[in-house]
Amino acid sequence: MGFSAKELDIWKQEYPLLTEIMDHKPVLWMNPGLKEMADVPVLPVTINDIKEAEQLWQRFAPFLEIEFPETIATNGIIESPLKEIANMKDVINHAFPPAINGDLYLKCDNELPIAGSIKARGGVYEVLHHAEQLAKEAGLVKENDNYEIFSSEKIKQFFSQYSIGVGSTGNLGLSIGIISAKLGFNVSVYMSADAKQWKKDLLREKGATVYEFDGDFGEAISAGRQKTLADPMAYFVDDEDSKHLFLGYSVAALRIQNQLEEKNIKVDAEHPLFVYRPCGVGGSPGGIAFGLKQVFGDHVHCFFVEPTHSPAVLIGLLTGAKENVCVQDFGIDNLTEADGLAVGRPSRFATSISEHLISGIFTVEDDNLYRLLTLLVDNENIHLEPSSTAGLLGPGQVVHSSYMESKGLDGKNATHIAWATGGALVPKSDMKKFYEKGKELNVNLYSLI
Repeated sequence: MGFSAKELDIWKQEYPLLTEIMDHKPVLWMNPGLKEMADVPVLPVTINDIKEAEQLWQRFAPFLEIEFPETIATNGIIESPLKEIANMKDVINHAFPPAINGDLYLKCDNELPIAGSIKARGGVYEVLHHAEQLAKEAGLVKENDNYEIFSSEKIKQFFSQYSIGVGSTGNLGLSIGIISAKLGFNVSVYMSADAKQWKKDLLREKGATVYEFDGDFGEAISAGRQKTLADPMAYFVDDEDSKHLFLGYSVAALRIQNQLEEKNIKVDAEHPLFVYRPCGVGGSPGGIAFGLKQVFGDHVHCFFVEPTHSPAVLIGLLTGAKENVCVQDFGIDNLTEADGLAVGRPSRFATSISEHLISGIFTVEDDNLYRLLTLLVDNENIHLEPSSTAGLLGPGQVVHSSYMESKGLDGKNATHIAWATGGALVPKSDMKKFYEKGKELNVNLYSLI
C-alpha cells in the first residue's frame, strides 16, 4: 500500500499542503470547490428527502418511547440540547488565540439517547428504515398504523429471521447494535483495532455479536461487507456508501433550526452561522452540512475537523481523488486517540456531496483533544470523549484565516457551534483517565502556545 517516493513528490508538487499533512502538522484547508447554493450541481438527495426522513422519525416515536424510556421526556424523539458555553469561550480565547467574537455554543449530541453519540441519528434511522420496509413488504404494518406495533413479539419474531451487519470504529456499531437487537434482528458488528473495549463489551451485553480485527476501519468494514452481503437474509449498513445514514444525520438541521429560533438567534447575511464537526469517514458531518445548507443556504459555513494522523476526507478533497486514495497511501499511519475519527478512506457517497458544501477542513493533534476535554469539564461541567472536542478550536481557525474578510462577514454577529459527537456512555473510569491526561497536559498549556 502507498505511493513510491517519486509518486509522492509529484503529489506534493501539485498540492503543496500535502507536505505539512504528511508531517502530521495541524493545517487549515479552505475549500476551493465551495459553491453558492444557487450554483451547486444536482445532488442525489434533496430537502424533500430530509422531510421524509423526519416523518419516519415521527412514525417510530411511539416505539422508541416504549423501548427506550430515556426518550419519554422528548416523546420518543432522539434529540440533544444546544448549550451556550460562554465560560469555555473565554478559556479558549485565552489559551488558544486568536480570540473570537460572537457567541459559542455546543450541540450536545454526546447526550443523545440510545447510543450517547451522533451515530444515534444515522445508525438508528437506517435500521428503522430497513425494519419499516421489511414489515410493509410482509403486510405487518401500514404507514398510518401506530408504530407501537414494532414492540410486539410478533414483529420481533419476524425480524429474528433477518440479520444486520456493520463495520465500525465504535459509536456507529453501538447505535446499530443496540437498535437492531431491540427490534429482534440478529446483528453483527465488525470492529477495528482502535475501538474501545468498553464499546465491544456493551454491544455484547445488548445482544450483538462482535468481531474484532487487528487492522483499521477499512479492514473491519470490508470484512463485514463481504460476510453480510453473502447472506440473502442480511442487510449491511455501509458507512462508506449509505444514503440512509446520510439522511438520518441531515434531519438534525431541521431540529437545530427550531432550537436557534427558540433562542432568538438570527441566521442571515448579517448574522452568519459557523458549524464545526469532527469528521471520520464523512457521513455524519456530510449529512449535517447538507441539511444545514438546505435550511440556511449560504448563511451557514460548515467546517470539518480531523486528527492529524487520520486526515482521510481532507486528502480526498484536497487531491480530488476522494475515496480512491487513503491516508496510508501518503505514509500516514491512521493511529489516533480519537477512535471515532480513525478512518483511512473517506465515504464515496458523502464526500461527493460535501465537496461543494463545506468551507474547509482543519486538523488537530490528539493532545489538544485531551486539553479541551479537561477544560470543558472544569469550566462547563460537560463530559465528552476525546474525539468529540475537536470542533472547539474551529472558531479560532476561522478568525486566524482571512475567511470572514473574503466573504465580507462581521465576526461580532457570528454564532459558532461546535458539534459534540459522543461521550454519554463512556464508563466513569475511562472518563477519569481522559480528564487526568488532559489535566497533566494543561499544566504547561500557556507556555506551550
